[in-house]
Amino acid sequence: MIRDAPDAATVRGQRLQRQGLAKPIARVAGFEQLFRRLQPVSTGPQVRPGSPPRLVHRTRFDTEKAADAMRSSRRIVKGRFQGGGVGYVHADDLELFANAFRRPVGAMNDAQEQVYEALCSGGPLTPSLIKEETGLLKKQINPALQRLQEAFVVYEDQVDDDWERGWYEFSSEWPEINLKDDKRESAAAEVILRFLEAFVFASEEQIRDWTQWPKKRIATLLADLEEGRRVAPADIEGLGAGWFRTGDTRLRESAPSTTVFLLNRGDFLSRAHKSELDRRFGRTDVLQYLYSAGEFIGAVRGHWGFKPFDIDDVEMELAAGDADTLRSEVMDLVQSAYPKPRHKVLHYAGKPL
Repeated sequence: MIRDAPDAATVRGQRLQRQGLAKPIARVAGFEQLFRRLQPVSTGPQVRPGSPPRLVHRTRFDTEKAADAMRSSRRIVKGRFQGGGVGYVHADDLELFANAFRRPVGAMNDAQEQVYEALCSGGPLTPSLIKEETGLLKKQINPALQRLQEAFVVYEDQVDDDWERGWYEFSSEWPEINLKDDKRESAAAEVILRFLEAFVFASEEQIRDWTQWPKKRIATLLADLEEGRRVAPADIEGLGAGWFRTGDTRLRESAPSTTVFLLNRGDFLSRAHKSELDRRFGRTDVLQYLYSAGEFIGAVRGHWGFKPFDIDDVEMELAAGDADTLRSEVMDLVQSAYPKPRHKVLHYAGKPL
């Protein structure tokens, strides 16, 4: 156990820096480095199928355009990670993340087998062509493709926003990638180390939330990493018990920025706090979360749809005076994300506007 661990404010300040929130990236070269640190990167909620991944609030330029250029040249590629969610990783890191996150398929069901055989004999094929080849319905094809994609048995070549993208048998498209059971845990350990590099200090719950791995697996991986002196435990007032990467405990003292950010469910930070956020705000009608000074301070509640308003309430877990101080900044942020006239904020911190 580390005795002279950094305090909570220093950890939060350093986390904001490593996340790119304290100082947004100004150049594409820096964006690619940050992308690698925060991968797998999701596309975010309520986007069109085929949308590129996004790093929200972390750059001073259009990340969709930059990410689109990276995937069109296959510098980043699409897969299913973290419990089967869609994300993008650098192509040269695909072997690492595939080994760590893949969910092997045992005996394929009939639809999976037909889809796989079609791709092996005639791929690449779009879902429409798979339907022609197999006679299966789309409602059978799509779940089969998703499950095989989770196992990294098939590969979805999403290089643009076209809905009719090509699907391949994975090993034919990535013959250099070695997927083996004996690589699974070493890859998972490396993924945890990379997570800690970006998150600075994390509890087992936060590691579990971000990876979506079982509690027992996380505990075993951390025990092995500690034995190998690659991680070190600590107990920090205000943060609780958790883990640092070894050598990452002497952080430069820094105060976290008080800028308020709106973070969606798929954001790196939201994923890592999923259990905490569910306990505090539930999951019903939560659109995005409010994040400031390295902490989640509230939630934007509403619904997606076509009515005249989407925001039912901006909920704050702050003292009334603090919530009043932030009111103008938060309202500007929310109304910018959900502009009039189609959207309207109805309440702020439980009070009608």
